[in-house]
Amino acid sequence: MSSSLILFMVMRFLALLPLFYLIFASSFSFVQPLCHDDESFALLQFKVSFIISQSASHAPSAYPKVSLWRLENGDCCTWDGVRCNGNTGYVISLDLSSSCLYGSIDSNTSLFRLLHLQRLNLADNHFNHSQIPLGLWQLSKLTYLNLSESAFSGQIPPALLQLSELVSLDLSSNPLSLQSPGLRGFAEKLTKLEHLHLVGVNISSTVPNSFANLTSLTSLLLEDCGLHGEFPSGIFQLSNLRLLDLGSNPDLSGRIPEFNRSFPLEYLSVKSTSFSGELPNSIDNLKSLSTFDVGFCHFSGSVPPSLGNLTELIELRLKFNNFKPWTLSWLNKQTKLIILDVAKTNLYGNIPFSLVNLTQVRFLQLWSNKLTGPFPSWLANLTHLTDLALGANELHGPIPTSISNLVNLQSLTLHSNHLSGTVEFDLFYNLKNLTDLELSVNNLSLLVRPNTTTSREKFKVLGLSFCGLSDFPDFLRNEDELEYLVLSQNKIHGQIPKWMWSLSKDTLQCLEMSNNFLTGFEQAPDFPPWTNLRVLDLSRNELQGSLPVPPPSIYVYYIANNMFSGEISPMICNLSHLSILEMSYNNLSGFLPGCLGNLNDLLILSLQGNNFHGSIPQMFMRGSKLRMINLNQNHLQGPLPRSLLNCTKLEVLDLGKNYINDTFPSWLGLLPELRVLILRSNGFHGVIGEPLSNFEFPKLQIIDFSNNSFKGKLPSKYFQNWQAMRIIDVGRLKYMHAIPGFQIPGRIWSARYDYQMSLTNKGIETKYWKIQDFLVAIDLSSNRFEGEIPEVVGNLKGLHMLNLSNNVLMGSIPSSLANLTNLESLDLSQNKLSGEIPPQLADLTFLASLNVSHNRLTGRIPQGKQIVTFENSSFDENAGLCGSPLSKNAVLLETHHFHLQPLTRSKAQSLQLSLVGK
Repeated sequence: MSSSLILFMVMRFLALLPLFYLIFASSFSFVQPLCHDDESFALLQFKVSFIISQSASHAPSAYPKVSLWRLENGDCCTWDGVRCNGNTGYVISLDLSSSCLYGSIDSNTSLFRLLHLQRLNLADNHFNHSQIPLGLWQLSKLTYLNLSESAFSGQIPPALLQLSELVSLDLSSNPLSLQSPGLRGFAEKLTKLEHLHLVGVNISSTVPNSFANLTSLTSLLLEDCGLHGEFPSGIFQLSNLRLLDLGSNPDLSGRIPEFNRSFPLEYLSVKSTSFSGELPNSIDNLKSLSTFDVGFCHFSGSVPPSLGNLTELIELRLKFNNFKPWTLSWLNKQTKLIILDVAKTNLYGNIPFSLVNLTQVRFLQLWSNKLTGPFPSWLANLTHLTDLALGANELHGPIPTSISNLVNLQSLTLHSNHLSGTVEFDLFYNLKNLTDLELSVNNLSLLVRPNTTTSREKFKVLGLSFCGLSDFPDFLRNEDELEYLVLSQNKIHGQIPKWMWSLSKDTLQCLEMSNNFLTGFEQAPDFPPWTNLRVLDLSRNELQGSLPVPPPSIYVYYIANNMFSGEISPMICNLSHLSILEMSYNNLSGFLPGCLGNLNDLLILSLQGNNFHGSIPQMFMRGSKLRMINLNQNHLQGPLPRSLLNCTKLEVLDLGKNYINDTFPSWLGLLPELRVLILRSNGFHGVIGEPLSNFEFPKLQIIDFSNNSFKGKLPSKYFQNWQAMRIIDVGRLKYMHAIPGFQIPGRIWSARYDYQMSLTNKGIETKYWKIQDFLVAIDLSSNRFEGEIPEVVGNLKGLHMLNLSNNVLMGSIPSSLANLTNLESLDLSQNKLSGEIPPQLADLTFLASLNVSHNRLTGRIPQGKQIVTFENSSFDENAGLCGSPLSKNAVLLETHHFHLQPLTRSKAQSLQLSLVGK
């Protein structure tokens, strides 16, 4: 190579050197800077302050992100969950969600040395119920903070409001409280918020109107926060709001406003609140709405057909509202719908064929409505269905065999319809994913073939009452995952087989076999083996022998209407969870065990119709939760135990038909919730007297003191006190009941117990299997009360039944009884009442039974639409009464209609003729 060429190349290289330098320098500037040492040490110090525990996180994808954090692993900006600023190397984002961290965190944590942090996510860990550290305010650049589901507790610190740059805040699913500064502080200080998630935080306040000023808000989740008061309607119409969840705040009221233009809401839930009014017709302006949940509210009026225009709907829940009768005819465009829940919404008519267009639907809940017609065979085309609930309607006809096409079906609920015909159980057994099957209370005849070996999911719920079964189904032998089994109201005879005692012994929670013809147990164990059994119902059979003791897990125990004998085993007193003990109408005897008072959770104690004797022990402990005590129809003696005063929640006390010897227990008036008091057919005696205060028996509405030995005047001062009897309830029909405070996990199951009693109504002793919530009755018959009926009785305007018969009452019938406009039965017979029947009683249009016989009444019987329907016997043995409905030949001698003057023979003859002719 020539020297000139070499020289040229050297000169060219030297000329390009500055350019190479610039390129090199520029390239170097794009190299990621290393994490700062102080922040690396802060992160490592934070790591070692916790224990790694898999149970600390619940997400299936959880793993310990910090496990590979080490100095020797180099730059902390490359560590799992850590992100740094590309120019400065400072840590700006830390995501340790679902990282299996366990331990406490306080204000001295090294985390607060990461002063450039903008995003912090510690969700789904377990911080051992420590408080949110006050030092959070030091992270002043935070825009995103997520501490959800991390076992923080206590008060949310006011220092949080100093994080004025926050755009997203999630504190959900922690046992936290927000009192000071409260929601108002959030609205006023954190004005840049776009996401505020406080699900499950105890806020217990109203929602301030200032929230409607947070114009950047896109998601507001306030479910289960104890909110109350009126919700500001302006929040619904925030221009950027996409998610709004106010569910499970039962004291939060409000209305969903009209939407006069398009809004971006995608998720709207006010479920289980006190929202009311009508759903807006303009709901279809929420064109992006995919979830709409207003279940368990107080909405009324019409269901707007404009819902049919919401074609993006994936989830629609309207259940348990008081809508006007409506149909589903408008529901046909929702081809994306996966969940449709319109249970108990007054839906009527046939199930419309248009539902066949809902090809993606998986969850179809139409139960507890007024749907009629046959079970549609075309429902089998909805092959994505996993849950189909048509129970508690008026469907009739057979169950179509095409249901076998629903191969994904997991739950099928058809109970309480009019479905009929013979059904082979294989139709359901061959649905291999079916775990919940409810066929109870229809007119079906279930044909169960011998056990098969088909490979399938095990049943968890089987409701087979009223299915015409005559034997225990053999396939049950292999079912070891059952949680709920109902075989009631069948024709199963004989003994309960031995293999039933090992049926699903680890999972069974509810077993009902009532109303069969069972006679006993084949090799019953001393203690049934079911470790999780909550409900056992063996009532209304022919079971004999000693009383079986259920397992310690039991909450509800029904064995009424059998032939069990002997004494109550003291082992019953070890059932510490027991809420309902129903043993009425057996042949049980002996003393009442005082240890029953140790059952702290007991709500219902019903031992009616047995042979218990002796005194009622002083067994009722302070803090008792008892709502009903029924010891009617035994052989109990002695005075009432004063320990009953400890039953401050008692609503029904029935001690009728015993041999109790005591004076009037006025001290029972201190029980604030007592509504029904039955002392009939005992040895109570003496004068009832006057109350010591105006507040005794504040809720009493049914009393029966009949067939005792009370004497003296009627208790007029008590009549004045009984305020609950003055109320005229015109609300919808409800019944007195108690509901135990437990649930079977994952199941909708109610252990509701309807109170029962017997009462003389219209002269006949009547069994009330349910007691109407508004029923008001007084029965003081068959005692030795004397004197007049006090006028103040007429103030008890809620009365439906009044029985004062078979006493020694005198004087006239008070005209104030005409004020009892709800009165259906009035019995004043077998007294010494005199004078005329007040004519105003003819205006009592609800009066269905009147008996004033065997008194000393006079004058003409008042004429009215009701009175003329009564039999003569209602007025018998009142010599001075006349007029319809008594016989036509009654003589009325009204002194102002004739003059005392001598009669001529002709006048006497004409008078005689006229009398005979009548």
